[in-house]
Amino acid sequence: MATSGAATAGGKTQSSKSLANFATLFFVMIAVLVLFDQNIRTALGEAVGYVFQPLFGFNYEYAVLTLMITGFIMAALTIIVRHFFTDYVEQAENQKIVSAFNKELQKARLENNTYKVKKLTELQPEILQKSMKASSTQLKLMPVTLIIVIPIFAWLAVFMGQVHSPLIAVPWSYDVNLTANTLFFPNWVLLYSLISIPLGQILARSLRYYDFRKRLREIEAEGTA
Repeated sequence: MATSGAATAGGKTQSSKSLANFATLFFVMIAVLVLFDQNIRTALGEAVGYVFQPLFGFNYEYAVLTLMITGFIMAALTIIVRHFFTDYVEQAENQKIVSAFNKELQKARLENNTYKVKKLTELQPEILQKSMKASSTQLKLMPVTLIIVIPIFAWLAVFMGQVHSPLIAVPWSYDVNLTANTLFFPNWVLLYSLISIPLGQILARSLRYYDFRKRLREIEAEGTA
């Protein structure tokens, strides 16, 4: 009976993994279609524009400000989604366990301690599972983040094609065209990345710090109870 229950649970886990992998592949394919098919990208961008354009389109006047706002929105939404599905404390604990395991295994090999190497090698699959847990969580969340990212990028592509003046000044040039390409990407994508990535890192670190502080307060409360 126990074996049957374990087999059933294993089957459900495998089914869930297959479903998650299919969803990820499906949304990646949609992302590729939107990226390379201009008609789909334009249709999706125009649909999103009915909401975004009145809010922060600024009548196509302030492209950089629009990029900053959309960059913050995208970074905030994707980071918050990941935050609610990621246990940062468990992730840090797993990283420490994996790091300590690798050090012990390397030390045993250097000392030619075959018994210890054998024992540690037997534990390796379990340690590898801990190591892969974080990347597995991120992979499962990819479809959700793509639902956020794809429509915003589609709208920005439509928006940037209609801005009144795509020229901006940067420290090394006074007339950078945001719609021109650099390294196979439009300049506005590079500017958008420079804006959204730091914002995302700041927000992610702030939420992680809050999580750790909250867990420390819980541990202190348990100790004084």
